[in-house]
Amino acid sequence: MSDNEIPQVKIRAFRAVDEPETCELFIRGHTEVLTSIGVTKVTSSKNEWAKNPDAFVIIVESLDGKEVFGGARVHVAGGTEPLPIEQATGAMDPTIHKLVWEYAQNGTAEICGLWNSHQLAGYGIGTPLLIRTLIAISSQLGIQSLFALCAPYTVKPVVNCGMVLVESVGNKGTFYYPKLDLLATAMILNDVSTLSKAADEDKLLIFQMRENPNTLKIDELKNKKIAIDFELLIPNLDKWDLSRAIASASRAFLENKKIEEDEPNFF
Repeated sequence: MSDNEIPQVKIRAFRAVDEPETCELFIRGHTEVLTSIGVTKVTSSKNEWAKNPDAFVIIVESLDGKEVFGGARVHVAGGTEPLPIEQATGAMDPTIHKLVWEYAQNGTAEICGLWNSHQLAGYGIGTPLLIRTLIAISSQLGIQSLFALCAPYTVKPVVNCGMVLVESVGNKGTFYYPKLDLLATAMILNDVSTLSKAADEDKLLIFQMRENPNTLKIDELKNKKIAIDFELLIPNLDKWDLSRAIASASRAFLENKKIEEDEPNFF
């Protein structure tokens, strides 16, 4: 891409199991970004999410769909694996499992796996925009709340979108993850539909995405020209059922709790 060329990309939403090849492109790009900053082992890097029927993906791709420049995911509690925040912090603080279960009774999820390539660095297409997009598509799922385990640079953008600190887990909401010199912060959005604590600018764009999911266009970010088309209506959503995910989340928690209670407690 030349310096004078205006980037043209599409931000699109889909369910992970519907597009395994696109998930592979996502995984490859995300792995390259993590490796470049020295992170080689992350719990979610096993990539089981690609087979999870309750995982949803947004990608930033070329108009022909052959290149992926970034992306992120929404995992609904009740899928084939615990939420990434549970996998990441459960060994450090098991109370995260009960907290997720409580929120899952009304439908909860986690935004995770956010990355963007160096090719579009500086265009503003990364953290703030993708976080807003994740929150926008979450309303299609019918969930009431959203968790996030944030790196330091993503805390402010999620706060701007209405998230608050989860002080009841870890060290007042913080964990050393994915390695000892990196701090992760547990956050939650308590009102996916209304965004009562979101900043006006963030709330406005999220609502625009919801009202015009497949027709919204952006032609400038950070005072730079860039053409972004949005396709945010999730295909095949009629084949997905939130009530099944809620029931599955409850069943998984209660089964795991029984195993823990049945374990002998020697003194």
